[in-house]
Amino acid sequence: MKYIFPILLATFLLVSCNDDKKPLPVIDEDIAGRHNVAFDSLLSSYNEGLLKLNPLDATAIGDNRYNDTLPNFLSDRYKNQFQNFYLDFQRQINNYKENTMSVDQIISKRIIEWECNMKLQSLKFNTNLTPINQFSTLQLAMGQMASGKGSQPFKTTKDYRNWIKRLHNYSDWLTTVKAKMEQGVKEKYVLPTALITKLTPQLKELSESDVKKHLFYTPVLNFPETVPASDRAELTKEYDSIISTEIIPAYSKLYDYVSTDYLKAGRKSSGISEVKDGTALYNYYIKLYTTTDKTADEIHNLGLSEVKRISKAMDSIKNVVGFKGSLKAFFDEVRHKKELMPYSNADDVIAHFNSIHDKMLPQLETLFDLKPTTEFEVRRTEKFREASASAEYNPGSLDGSRPGIFYVPIPDVAAYNTFSDESLFLHEAIPGHHYQISLQQENDSLPGFRKNLWYSGYGEGWALYCESLGKELGLYEDPYQYFGMLSAEMHRAIRLVVDTGIHSKGWSREKAIQYSLDNEAESKESITAEIERYMAIPGQALSYKIGQLKILELRERAKKDLGDKFKIAEFHNQVLESGCLPLALLEEKINIWIKAND
Repeated sequence: MKYIFPILLATFLLVSCNDDKKPLPVIDEDIAGRHNVAFDSLLSSYNEGLLKLNPLDATAIGDNRYNDTLPNFLSDRYKNQFQNFYLDFQRQINNYKENTMSVDQIISKRIIEWECNMKLQSLKFNTNLTPINQFSTLQLAMGQMASGKGSQPFKTTKDYRNWIKRLHNYSDWLTTVKAKMEQGVKEKYVLPTALITKLTPQLKELSESDVKKHLFYTPVLNFPETVPASDRAELTKEYDSIISTEIIPAYSKLYDYVSTDYLKAGRKSSGISEVKDGTALYNYYIKLYTTTDKTADEIHNLGLSEVKRISKAMDSIKNVVGFKGSLKAFFDEVRHKKELMPYSNADDVIAHFNSIHDKMLPQLETLFDLKPTTEFEVRRTEKFREASASAEYNPGSLDGSRPGIFYVPIPDVAAYNTFSDESLFLHEAIPGHHYQISLQQENDSLPGFRKNLWYSGYGEGWALYCESLGKELGLYEDPYQYFGMLSAEMHRAIRLVVDTGIHSKGWSREKAIQYSLDNEAESKESITAEIERYMAIPGQALSYKIGQLKILELRERAKKDLGDKFKIAEFHNQVLESGCLPLALLEEKINIWIKAND
């Protein structure tokens, strides 16, 4: 089914690459009928170039043409290819006049302008000198694929050999990682010590000397029937060879270095502003992740205001359940309440999330007209990354061969607390990331590159907005689960305070942890992992609340202006049907819809 971007009699705005707001032309009959065929060819070339430049992205969406390649993303050669690609399309895009294009094409043009500008800006910074962290970098993605449960397929002999070729390139990347980190030490551009201590156990586990116990050996232990028995012995020998002679030695050398010399050189400060050009880099990250021009100070103050507002709502739930102590004491009560930690088997946690899905299914029909066809699963996070992982959603493939997956870390099932599980499911799974991403991928009216486009302000904003839909979906009947929703919203409001505090106001890791402990009910272990996540990927955590507040603002505007004509499912259609957009364009799109239906 195709979801068509509506052509309406109004104008659009999108922040362009030079930060000016360029209004799209008023849509009249002549413009509505325009379509630049040559520009379609450019969009196709752009998408193909992106997939070649980022073959892991191609694998992730189920495009298997590049499954045997892995560029050394840290090399000067790749940096030149990256720069030339975006410079070339920045030049080419300017050759196309907007008065020859359809509205959809103009939107795509503006998006590419934004993308080229932001990618080229990223080259100003020395982020390659900290090429790995404990939370989000390539070694984690490769480990997930090596487990056989990620996006890399292991169905045929060719699939198995593709992975071997990719591993040869990966061992080169691991060697370059060490060289870049050594350079970073010389230039005092290093990770905080606290992050290095979380990174070293991951590297140690992947330095396992027994090949047959190594994570990267997993595909050999799980040959499918589609791999002929006649090929298995040779494949086993090849996997044994590359793991023992390349992968394990590369990990061992990296672990030895990171756990000794690099650890000694780790910086004591927590924020990115402490490295060279760190303040400019943080401002870049704010713009990248929120797609706005908000300043760190504006966001910090917004966070303080939201924390205050949500605290009042949480206090009311404390009173509902009859707790007589302070809100901070109630946090401790929730953290340690045995009734909220009922499981002794990790499979029961997974079953619990599936039961949440079953409970809300009838109400989804009322709130959503658009629903994806991509399959969906809940899985436990893999052991090698579980200790440092947050719950997350991994998209399905474009061809439908791989489902969307909601990963749940359960490092200690006896300590697993369920109080925020309903809001977590709404965010990471349905109707949050699974609906938004799958509908975008399935939308045949979008050019290829927009099917895989991601703006954190929109995507994470949508997912956090979905947490507010729980009562409309038949959830939050238990006051502790509603408190969990408020806690999850508080968690994102706190992010505005602590992320900006760490990276622009000189806050220490410890100060950020304490601020979180004082204002939310998450465990200290969970909060610590979260604060270290913000240290590893500055600015990303700002996107949730910024995007959520914008979507809530647009919903209230539509309800006020449309009155009885307002239909919640139609509003959700408008938000979802065009895929990921910068927030300025989303706002104009909703304004157009309101005017057309007023």
